[in-house]
Amino acid sequence: MNNKMLLIPLLGLAVMSTGAMAQDGGYPPPPPPSQGAPGAGADNAHYAWADVLRVDPVYGVARTAAPSTQCYDQQVVQQTPGNKGVGTVLGAVVGGVLGSTIGHGRGNTAAIVGGAVAGGAVGNAVSSNGQTYTSNQTVCQPVTQVSEQRQIIGYDVEYRYHGDVYMSRLSYDPGERLRVRVSVSPAD
Repeated sequence: MNNKMLLIPLLGLAVMSTGAMAQDGGYPPPPPPSQGAPGAGADNAHYAWADVLRVDPVYGVARTAAPSTQCYDQQVVQQTPGNKGVGTVLGAVVGGVLGSTIGHGRGNTAAIVGGAVAGGAVGNAVSSNGQTYTSNQTVCQPVTQVSEQRQIIGYDVEYRYHGDVYMSRLSYDPGERLRVRVSVSPAD
C-alpha cells in the first residue's frame, strides 16, 4: 500500500510539469552551438527571436542561352541542263539541207558540209542553254536564343530586437519572426 501512495503524487507531479512545458512553447529552443565553430561557447553568445517588420524581395535577371534553328524561304534561280547531242545533230541536219540548196557539183558538197558544221555549232549553242526557272528553297541556320527571366535573388529584411531596428539581406523569407544570434563582449 505504501507503493501506491507514493505513485499518486509522482503521477501528479509528472502531469503538472508536462503542462508547464506545453505552456512555455511557441518557438522551439535554439540548438546549442556546435563544438569547433568559431566563437562557440567562448564568446558569450546566445540565440533569441526578433520581430520582422518588413521583407522586400530583391530581384535579379537570369539569362539562359539555348541553341535553336531558324529557317526561312529563299528564292533560287535554277537552270535545266540542255541536251547538247540532240541540238547538235538537229542543227547539222538543218544546216546540211540548207547548204545543199546552194551551188552545184563540188561547190554543192562544200556547201552541204559547211552548212552541216555551221548548223551543228548553232544547234549546240542553242540547246546548251537549257531552261531557266525560279523556285523557293528552305534554308536553315543554327542560332542561339537568349532569354531573360526576372527572379528573386534574396530578401532585404528589417527586424526589431530589444527596441533596436536592424536590416539584413537574407537568402530566404524569414516570416514573422527571425532567429538571431546575440553576442555580448566588453567594449575597448
